[in-house]
Order: sequence, then structure tokens, then C-alpha cells
Amino acid sequence: MAEMVTMDLVSPEKLLLSDEYEMVVVPGAEGDFAVMAGHTAVTSSLRPGVIAIYEGDAEKDRIFVNGGFAQIADDKLTVLAEEAIHVADLDRSDLEQRIQDASEDIEDAKDDETRRKAQENRDHLEQLLEALG
Repeated sequence: MAEMVTMDLVSPEKLLLSDEYEMVVVPGAEGDFAVMAGHTAVTSSLRPGVIAIYEGDAEKDRIFVNGGFAQIADDKLTVLAEEAIHVADLDRSDLEQRIQDASEDIEDAKDDETRRKAQENRDHLEQLLEALG
């Protein structure tokens, strides 16, 4: 049996996952990195992207994270995510409609602050859509 790494995925609301996996690919601020048993101790900030969980060569799960931190120590990966959503829970047509609505909000904005918030919302929605592939 392959050696395993324990991963805890925590969002501001709750502990989302706590299990053992063969390999987890994390979207680090400076690029994706794979975590397996025996990984060197590391702390990294996360960029918005997808955590991919593997069993053998097969991808078992995909979770979108919108920033946060990852810490690896003693065969344990702890991810503190600002936001975490299972990619399987995303709906392409809903996201596309929400992106269109956000684009209209940007065009209709009456001031810079409203425009900035609408732009941030659209950027976030586009990142979610990109996670669907």
C-alpha cells in the first residue's frame, strides 16, 4: 500500500475534509506543487485555483480554493482556505449567467467603488468557471 499524507481542509465556516490521500496537488502562489508522504516542511500562500486529490494515477476530487495558506509538516497537509467549493458542485450555465450579470453591473456602476466591487465579483466568477475546465 502506498504511503499516505493526511490532509485537513479548513474554510472560515468549518472543517471540510480530513482524510488520507496518496497525493494532493495544491495551487501555491508561485505555482502548483504536489504533496505526498515524506514531503519537506513548507508553508505557502495559495492563489485562487483547484486542489486536486489523487488515489494512484486517478484524480479522486477537485476543490476550488480562493486563496489562503497551506502548511506541510510530518506527513500532514493543512489547508486554510478563504473559500472552498467542490468543483462538482459548480454549474456552468449558472456561472455564465452570473458573469454576464456582473459585466452589466460594471457597465451600470455609478461610482468607482461600485465598479470595483462588481469587477471583483466578475473576476471571482470567472475563476470558478475556469475551475470547471
